[in-house]
Amino acid sequence: MRRDEQRLRDILEAIAKIDQFAGEGRAAFDTDERTQVWIVHFIQIVGEAARALSEDLRRKNPQVPWTLIVGMRHILVHDYFGIDLDEVWSVVERDLPVLRREVQAILDGQIQI
Repeated sequence: MRRDEQRLRDILEAIAKIDQFAGEGRAAFDTDERTQVWIVHFIQIVGEAARALSEDLRRKNPQVPWTLIVGMRHILVHDYFGIDLDEVWSVVERDLPVLRREVQAILDGQIQI
């Protein structure tokens, strides 16, 4: 069984993978299906890692919207024909940079694990 620290590192690694393709910009995302699939896949991994975190860690870190992160994963996995690419890109631009900082703060011990 993976520990919370490993799951948090999984989240950071998935965000780094997303950054590899997101750096090419929105136009590349809109026109390249492989880029879309790559980014969606790694957002799913973020959600799966968040889902597997202990309730204790999530409760101690309410500043992170764990429920929304897991909810996005469920949408991407179960409603794959109805994925809103605008919303996916919004997550990449708006939410992942904040999540990266929050998860790194938890790992750095600024927030209790």
